[in-house]
Amino acid sequence: MAEVRATDDAYGQLAGRTVGWALCGSHHTVSQVLPVLSRVREAGAVVVPILSDTLRTTVTRHGTPEEWWRRVTAAAGQEPLTTIPEVEPFGPQRTLDVLMIAPCTGNTLARLAHAFTDSAPLMAAKAQLRNGRPVVLGITSNDALGLNAVNLARLLTVRHVYFVPFGQDAPQSKPASLVADFELCPAAAAAALEGRQLQPLLLAR
Repeated sequence: MAEVRATDDAYGQLAGRTVGWALCGSHHTVSQVLPVLSRVREAGAVVVPILSDTLRTTVTRHGTPEEWWRRVTAAAGQEPLTTIPEVEPFGPQRTLDVLMIAPCTGNTLARLAHAFTDSAPLMAAKAQLRNGRPVVLGITSNDALGLNAVNLARLLTVRHVYFVPFGQDAPQSKPASLVADFELCPAAAAAALEGRQLQPLLLAR
C-alpha cells in the first residue's frame, strides 16, 4: 500500500497561514510533535499554541508542566493559550486558518464527538467549526478501536473535521490502539485547507 510522506512542499503550503496547534495530554508523544510544530513556524506559518488542562497541570515521567510550557513556547515562538476565554474569540474574530489538535487523546476525541467544550482545545475546535474552517486531529488513543471506536466513526463523518493518517502502533500487545504519523501533520493540514482528507487515511505501521 502506498503511503504519504512529509514533504517540504507541505510545509511551504502553510506559509503565511495562521495555524492553531492544540496539544493534549498524551505526554509521551508531545516530544514527537514539537519538532514538527517548530518546523511549521520556521516555514512561515504563524503558530498559535494551545495547551490542554492535563498537559498544563500534570507531572509525569515525561516532563513537568513548566518544562512543557518552555518547550512549546520555544517551538511556537509565543506562549500557549490555556483557557476557554482566551480561545473563544477565535470564532467571532475568525483567527485561525486551520486548527491542528495533535496529540489528540481518546478523551479529547470522545468529548469533541459529543460537543463538549470544557477545555481550551475543545473550545478552539468549536470556534473553528462555527466558521466552517478545518479542524485536523492527530489521534493517539489506546482505545480508538475499542470503546472510542464509535467516537472515531462519528468524527470521520463530520464536515470540516479531518485526520492525520493513522495506524495501529502495537497490534499484538495493544490491538485497540491507534496513533497518527505526526510527521504528516503539515501535509494533513495543507490538504484540509483545500477541503480534502489526506490519503491514505489508514497506514500500515
